[in-house]
Amino acid sequence: MASQKHSKKSKAPARTWLTNAEILTQNETRDAFVGSILIEGDRIAEIVQGKPKAKWTKGRDTKIQDLSGHVLIPGFVQTHVHLCQTLFRHMADDLELLDWLQKRIWKFEAAHTAATLEVSALLGIHELLASGTTTILDMGTVRHTEVLFKTALKTGIRANIGKCLMDHPQHTPANLRDSTKDAVSESVRLFEKWNGRENGRILASFAPRFAVSCTKDLMIQIGKIAAEKKAVIHTHASENQKEVQFVRELTGMENISYLKSVGILGPRSVIAHGVWLSDSDRATLKETGTAITHCPSSNLKLASGIADIVALKKAGVTVALGADGAPCNNSLDAFQEMRLAALLQKPKHGPTAMTAQEAFDLSNREGARALGLLDQIGSLEIGKKADLCALKLDSYETLPPAGRLASSRIGAIIYSGHPGLVRQTWVDGRVVFSHGKQGPKVPGIDPVKLLQKAKKAQAKILKSVESMP
Repeated sequence: MASQKHSKKSKAPARTWLTNAEILTQNETRDAFVGSILIEGDRIAEIVQGKPKAKWTKGRDTKIQDLSGHVLIPGFVQTHVHLCQTLFRHMADDLELLDWLQKRIWKFEAAHTAATLEVSALLGIHELLASGTTTILDMGTVRHTEVLFKTALKTGIRANIGKCLMDHPQHTPANLRDSTKDAVSESVRLFEKWNGRENGRILASFAPRFAVSCTKDLMIQIGKIAAEKKAVIHTHASENQKEVQFVRELTGMENISYLKSVGILGPRSVIAHGVWLSDSDRATLKETGTAITHCPSSNLKLASGIADIVALKKAGVTVALGADGAPCNNSLDAFQEMRLAALLQKPKHGPTAMTAQEAFDLSNREGARALGLLDQIGSLEIGKKADLCALKLDSYETLPPAGRLASSRIGAIIYSGHPGLVRQTWVDGRVVFSHGKQGPKVPGIDPVKLLQKAKKAQAKILKSVESMP
């Protein structure tokens, strides 16, 4: 691959050369080589094979970081996360979806204060950045959503966040419900205040939880508003057979058909799960340009089923990956989701049904595509945002065969990768995680103090739940 040059000139930005790394670009042709990347400000300004010319590295504002023995990849893009639930990890195990929601999660979310929500978000973001995830689509809870925006702003993660919308008077708990008017107005207020902040690093979306929790009036309003504002719509659908039947009884329609009828589907819509879909559903998703987020760990743990990703891809539907929430996973680890995404399709469709490369694509390029951000993130290319991570594949289980670069490296990442491989993570050219001699570090987060706060916050939530009727 020849040297490329960024056509746009920056005003004397900070410059960092990342040199001597194995670069898996994830560009259109999936180029891979040993080379160097120049970061200027928040962008990738240069990519060269081998070392940069000496004249390019001169100047007091230029830093050189030797990454010999490291693999540079695009940061992971997770298109379905619940930061508000991180605090509930291990507090809602071994339940199916609707019981999990009604008996545990909705009660815990209703007990959140602004302070406990901040702790939950910090826990989640620390884990995400430390394991190479640089971009998330997050569904908040009903209240205190502004805390999530503030925490994402402070920690440096790239985030699209939506207030969770729940207004149905019969199918949601009274302590976790808005009026339709309040739900819509607060979502619009948050969008107008936060969307586009930090040069686009912080975005806002509209997040009706799922068809069961939202009135038809709310869904129709949100569909229109999101279309007007060109905003992402983030919801759940067809995750569980009981849920599918519930929606059928409630609306008289199949889940996907109902969402289309109320204006929720479209090229900026991202639906979590899609486990129970018909050929007609998949055709509708393709027709409307709606993306699906595959959440394999969550779907297995809640006994929801296994989404047929091969059928979705054959139908031309964009598919991305997400860990979902910590209490239904119980991890936010993108490596685990990639591995499961690859493995779960093989028994039904054969060993080549979902290759390591295809699973890798789901975690970066396809996630960016689902969010409408493929021109900005999802691959390492000149002019794109400098969102990337450095992996050290030097453990016994991940050491690839000598002499084979791309395929063996990707195989190691997908089939035996884990968060411990991540040595550094960048978002917008800024180091947001590093694992050095002093151990793992996310700037601005003291892990010892955070864990102490988490214990207190969990106790406060449990006490609050105990007093609920």
